[in-house]
Amino acid sequence: MKVHILTDNLQKKLPFVNHGVSSRSQLPILLNFLIEAENGILRISATDLEIGIVVEIQANVEEEGGTTVPAKLFLELISSLPQGKISIQTKDEKFLEVITAKTKSILQTIPREEFPKLYEERGDRVAIISHNSVQKDIGKVVFAASVDSNRPALSGLLFKYEESGPLLVSTDGYRLSIKQLSSLKDLNQKQTTPLLIPARIIREVLILKQNDEDVEVYVSSANNQVIFTQKESIIVGRLIEAEFPNYEKIIPTEQTCKALFSKEEMQKAVKTCAIFARETSNIIKLSIQKDIIVVSANTPSVGENTVEVEASMEGIENEIAFNGKYLIDLLANIDEENITLEMNGPLNPGVFKIANDDSFLHLIMPIRVQS
Repeated sequence: MKVHILTDNLQKKLPFVNHGVSSRSQLPILLNFLIEAENGILRISATDLEIGIVVEIQANVEEEGGTTVPAKLFLELISSLPQGKISIQTKDEKFLEVITAKTKSILQTIPREEFPKLYEERGDRVAIISHNSVQKDIGKVVFAASVDSNRPALSGLLFKYEESGPLLVSTDGYRLSIKQLSSLKDLNQKQTTPLLIPARIIREVLILKQNDEDVEVYVSSANNQVIFTQKESIIVGRLIEAEFPNYEKIIPTEQTCKALFSKEEMQKAVKTCAIFARETSNIIKLSIQKDIIVVSANTPSVGENTVEVEASMEGIENEIAFNGKYLIDLLANIDEENITLEMNGPLNPGVFKIANDDSFLHLIMPIRVQS
């Protein structure tokens, strides 16, 4: 293999591929990048057997071939090089040379035949998610998924087909996020089976929102894999084989109180109260009154804090307490300014919505506190 490429192009792509490298594998090959050159393309891959990431970069391929190199070392080396042309070539099938105008580095390699194949086939294309939907919709859901790998069903996003349009749903058992995708292109009508996609994969897809290209979604039923592609980037993962909770039964069907407030004002109030809530399990109380919501936190050993947020209310005055972290996460992932909170007493879930938008719902379980 012998390739000539611009350092800048490598430096832009490598950090993203590095997300797929295993951090604690006993298999040395999983600590490596797979580097392949053919047809004017330099392809770099990484996997930890749970997720695989591939990027392609335009290059001057003088000699086709491939090998694998230690990912951490290669990334640090490329990041340290000055802008300009770089040559990458194998030597004696045991080494990879990285050459610039003034430097020459030699890395030990492992044959590419030992690198696991990321996928056999892409399978059927089930949808094309527009750049706009990736940017505006997915972030409103993925943050609510569990990070506990011991609860696989809760560590994924449910991709569900409804008559009103496809939904993304996530929950960690304490909060629930639902978003109808606003701009889905070329939906495969034959694909009606719900898909449970690991949230980790979706978080990587979110990184792709920096580009302006749509994201294609493929499902390989034979290998139980989901594949996201965007122009020169591919993300591969295995679908979760578990039953997603019956989330619909916990969504309240009635309300006794509804308040409309500014997201930005509430966000500042919650962050301020969170300082005082650290010593009391992050408990933050919302007291909904006629024209205001009083946001408060009280820690006997530290002190207390109250902030008033302007609001308009329908129904009866009420109060409810939440884990402040959940409120911070929610408000950080909503771009819209006007938010509503619907509730039916301090012991029932609070339901947050975007004003005049029925496509989004976020539910947070309350915390019981003494008056």
